[in-house]
Amino acid sequence: MSVQPGLVFESIEAEEVLEGTAPKPSKGRFAMERVNWTGTIILILCAVTVLLPLYVTITMAFKTTAQSVDGNAFSLPAPFSVEGFVAAWDLINFPVGAAMSVLVTAGTVGATIFLSAFASFAIVRNWDHKLFRYSFFYLLAAMFIPFPVVALPQVQLTGLVGLANPFGVIILATMFQLSFSVLLFTAFLRSIPFELEESARIDGASTWQTFWHMIFPLLAPMSATIGIFAFLYAWNDFMMPSLIIADPAMQTLPVLNALFQNQFTNNYNVAFASYLMAMAPAVIVYLFTQRWVMEGVTQGAVKG
Repeated sequence: MSVQPGLVFESIEAEEVLEGTAPKPSKGRFAMERVNWTGTIILILCAVTVLLPLYVTITMAFKTTAQSVDGNAFSLPAPFSVEGFVAAWDLINFPVGAAMSVLVTAGTVGATIFLSAFASFAIVRNWDHKLFRYSFFYLLAAMFIPFPVVALPQVQLTGLVGLANPFGVIILATMFQLSFSVLLFTAFLRSIPFELEESARIDGASTWQTFWHMIFPLLAPMSATIGIFAFLYAWNDFMMPSLIIADPAMQTLPVLNALFQNQFTNNYNVAFASYLMAMAPAVIVYLFTQRWVMEGVTQGAVKG
């Protein structure tokens, strides 16, 4: 008569329990995890430093002019008023400033993703050649050169070639985002098996077809991460547009807010309404895409 293995193991476990020889669960298995109060308190304080100014910005933006100067910044608007938004809309010419910001941001995001993807693919697949390997090191070295260090020659060059406009900002912003983006893309590309490209080449695909139809779609998670970083950088950047764009009518929102700073002196509701309209798109985009940032950064950390 055959005996099922499962019944044998069950009978052995039952005998061990009856005899008291069965292994006891570890003490900490069912114990509650200890709370790291130090880390929790630090995180709470960090959250307060971000949420408190945001709360003040939102409440002040919806107050009337009289309420905004009563000295109680933490009180709720009573009643809610949108006169600050109306005044800020007309004062800084918000539609034009928003259009310039969208133009600069969209151009920077698109150019950064495509150029860094092309460069990273060429570097990774030609790593044995010194030219491509040294090009990668050159791009990494450029990460340590901030824009203020080279601001003066950049301003002079853009003026000489007729790029003292938003398109000049797009080109420079893309160049300054290229180093970090190539670093992320190369780490991700190294995790993609080379056999995929070999199979495509056996089927007769060219290098361009292999990259565009096979490799670039696989870069979607990292492309999203790089696009988010480029968006936040281009939308919130103040120094580069203020130095490069010569025509004040073509300035982006951060620069326009600074240009009309003196007119916000006694109208705090107008000032905070203007700031809220300028930063709202960046906050909304980050809230809905923050999970892609961490997922994209960790992609390629483990080669698979």
